[in-house]
Amino acid sequence: QVQLVESGGGLVQAGGSLRLSCAASGRAFSYYVKGWFRQAPGQEREFVAAVNWNGGTTTYTDSVKGRFTISRDNAKNTVYLQMNSLKPEDTAVYYCAARSTRWGTSRDANDYDYWGQGTQVTVSS
Repeated sequence: QVQLVESGGGLVQAGGSLRLSCAASGRAFSYYVKGWFRQAPGQEREFVAAVNWNGGTTTYTDSVKGRFTISRDNAKNTVYLQMNSLKPEDTAVYYCAARSTRWGTSRDANDYDYWGQGTQVTVSS
């Protein structure tokens, strides 16, 4: 069964760091576009970052540029989101997603075919 499992969320003070991981089952996932989205209470799910199949192309939403880094290890079938200089407004449930194509780091959640269950990130002020 296809699965994406996130880990690494938690509570951190403003200015701190967290690294999220998303482990995928299934060899095909190694070559899929991977993305991170987040959803805060009462808000719509929003795009955070995406990476193409070989890590050569990354896309970020403006609010996280320079603070967050998306990367992947295809040998481990895992994608990461390193989050530095965290702010209270980064508080949300973070979701990993996979798009069944090698190219196209889309910002549109509708373009992604598989989703994880989410991991909570809480940043205190």
